[in-house]
Amino acid sequence: MELNTLTAISAIDGRYRKQVQHLDEYFSEYALIKYRVWVEIDYLFFLSQKGFFSLDPKAAKHLNNLKGNFSPDHAQAVKDIEATTNHDVKAVEYFLKKELDKVEATAAKEWVHFGLTSQDVNNTSIPLLWKGAIENEFLPALINLNSRLKQLAAQWKDISMLARTHGQPASPTNLGKELMVFVERIDRQVDQLMHIPFSAKFGGATGNFNAHHIAFPDVDWIAFANEFVNDVLCLERSQFTTQIEHYDNLASFFDGLKRINNILIDFCRDVWTYISMDYFKQKIKEGEVGSSAMPHKVNPIDFENAEGNLGLANALFEHLAAKLPISRLQRDLTDSTVLRNIGQPMAHTFIALKSIEKGLGKLVLNEERIEADLEQNWAVVAEAIQTVLRREQYPNPYEALKDLTRGAQKINKDVMHQFIDGLDVSQKIKKELKAISPQNYTGIYPDF
Repeated sequence: MELNTLTAISAIDGRYRKQVQHLDEYFSEYALIKYRVWVEIDYLFFLSQKGFFSLDPKAAKHLNNLKGNFSPDHAQAVKDIEATTNHDVKAVEYFLKKELDKVEATAAKEWVHFGLTSQDVNNTSIPLLWKGAIENEFLPALINLNSRLKQLAAQWKDISMLARTHGQPASPTNLGKELMVFVERIDRQVDQLMHIPFSAKFGGATGNFNAHHIAFPDVDWIAFANEFVNDVLCLERSQFTTQIEHYDNLASFFDGLKRINNILIDFCRDVWTYISMDYFKQKIKEGEVGSSAMPHKVNPIDFENAEGNLGLANALFEHLAAKLPISRLQRDLTDSTVLRNIGQPMAHTFIALKSIEKGLGKLVLNEERIEADLEQNWAVVAEAIQTVLRREQYPNPYEALKDLTRGAQKINKDVMHQFIDGLDVSQKIKKELKAISPQNYTGIYPDF
């Protein structure tokens, strides 16, 4: 069958194609070829700038145009060459030599890929495309989602809510503050992620500039490579490498993304639970069906979809982070096939982000249910009462409240106030205790 969204094996390129198609600028075969071409062109320009050869202005213009307008047709031309070479990076080299032939720049042809091994190109191209995806796509999407959570937190900052620890009613909290827990966690992870360098390898066949040095022994190739990678490509060159980048910082990115996804899984499960408790209702879209058998249902499918995709992403990030930093001696090929899949967990993460955004847009706060839950759980103010009694040096206050709240009697406002009336304390203290309710016993927290 011809490949389309119905016949694609992966759901990323099938069912969810519309949600993640923008990522093909970073993670497709076309994108990898594009970034390889960019690196090779920039390297050729840098060699010319440093006086190794003179690049004709006409050729320079042609290469700049190629770099700025690289298309899938150009990538296909590279793939056609690869069908003969059976080597993807060598195909890029031959493609560029053909492009130089078009502008009669024959003298420049052998400077294409000069002294390099394929990993000098791969281990700069992949950090470049990863950097583009992180800075242009992932961080903006995550920061926008976190801003949305902060807006909802501000909107619901006056909503008192029963907390639950171990699934049991606990000291009341505030709905807005509970959202701010996730906002803060994500903010901290974003800050950590932004401090991870985009590391690159650039040093010849085994990292020692063997070919470069034998051809031009008087050139400071280390300074040359540092300037090219750090200043031209805007990456950070690793100084001691084998044939490949050691991928430790790339693994740090994967671990960081996994932590962010774990936070989002935690959030999805909490919202799912609040929906099941009827704290939130969901907007109904005309024509949509919640269940094939039960007409009344409106399922929290967006948060379930997000949780599933975040789990898939994390499984892949886990493998990537564990596998890539390990390579036999100076190089084995296991990193190559694995690196081609770094877009998959990113795509699953984006599907999840979009699902969460969609789910948030459906939420309708059910204040009546939240208020009813508070009113039905007056026992939670026992902590407050026994703490005030401790302050007043009242004998065994914890035990007194324990006997009251763990008995068979249902604790409501009247029962709690009767208990307070029976305490051997002043009227002033009794008044103070009666002012406490599940609605106002929500503590303090920073402003937001």
